[in-house]
Amino acid sequence: METVREGTASRDGEGERPFELPEVMTGTHGPEDGAGTGTPWPDDVPPEQDDTWFPLRDQPWKARRLEYLIASLWMVTGGCGIGLMICYWTGGQAQVEGALLAAAFGCLGAGLVLWARFLLPGQDVVGSRGIHYSDQEERAAVVASLSRGTDAMMARRGFLVKKVLVPMGGIFGIAALWPLASLGPRYGRFLYHTAWYPGARLVDENGRPIRVGDLEVDGVLTVFPEGHTDDTLPQNAMSPAVLLNIGGDVIHERKINVGFEQRSGGNGYVCFSKICTHAGCAVTLFNVLSMQLVCPCHQSTFNILEDCKPVFGPAPRPLPQLPLLVSPDGYLYAKSDFVEPVGPGFWNRGGPA
Repeated sequence: METVREGTASRDGEGERPFELPEVMTGTHGPEDGAGTGTPWPDDVPPEQDDTWFPLRDQPWKARRLEYLIASLWMVTGGCGIGLMICYWTGGQAQVEGALLAAAFGCLGAGLVLWARFLLPGQDVVGSRGIHYSDQEERAAVVASLSRGTDAMMARRGFLVKKVLVPMGGIFGIAALWPLASLGPRYGRFLYHTAWYPGARLVDENGRPIRVGDLEVDGVLTVFPEGHTDDTLPQNAMSPAVLLNIGGDVIHERKINVGFEQRSGGNGYVCFSKICTHAGCAVTLFNVLSMQLVCPCHQSTFNILEDCKPVFGPAPRPLPQLPLLVSPDGYLYAKSDFVEPVGPGFWNRGGPA
């Protein structure tokens, strides 16, 4: 089939002859209001094509029934959003949350597919690729055409868009933000401090206060601040410490820990955080021959007599030391909290002191 375009020559060499198609304004073919005036079809597009046609245009009762079906699907989406918020509020349950999310997204998607497939105008338009550039007028025409389609869609389906999709989508959108709560609480400056405080007596895991004579030379004991022995609570988890009796040995203190060693009756008591500065494991092993504390997780080793300086393994810094005092009746108590933050290497990456 031979197609002759305006300003082109025919194959038999008869020369150029104009071939003009009538200007057909898109958007004026359909019987419904809101279609606008639009712009002419390109010359090579058959003018009888109707850009306002949609599958159920001639069956309004079916279109209305489909609208109700789509509205029902989107209302299910909104209901699932409300259910998701309630589920999170009451403690959460993974299977229920997954089912609600699946139902919400499924109904939302199904409604959009039905709407686009049966209720939105549009069909295949046949035409050549044409010249691959456009001037300012053509660009403006495209913008007008898109606006016309949007206006027509809103005019015909305002019920679905304004009264169903927007409120139900808003409810589900808000519900979709609730899983952010799964990221956990905001700790603020919680990790920068422990439960130790000035005057807190050292107690063992049973809450028994520790006196100077309770720990023999080369003895070791896990201690807590009085009233904070339950280390399963977040506020107490960073507080366990290791109390050691180094006897007459001399500890080489860092400048930050000068005077932290407490000597009484010839014995030297020192106390260090039990939380490894590598990955937060509990430093539970004591090598009495080398006077070293060892973390069993990754074998970080700390020299007690060098102020718990790491001498082996991945730990980046010494264990923080707790300053001690002895009360007149012989009980050990804390002079203050740890003067350094306890725990892993997060503190080496610019966190506030």
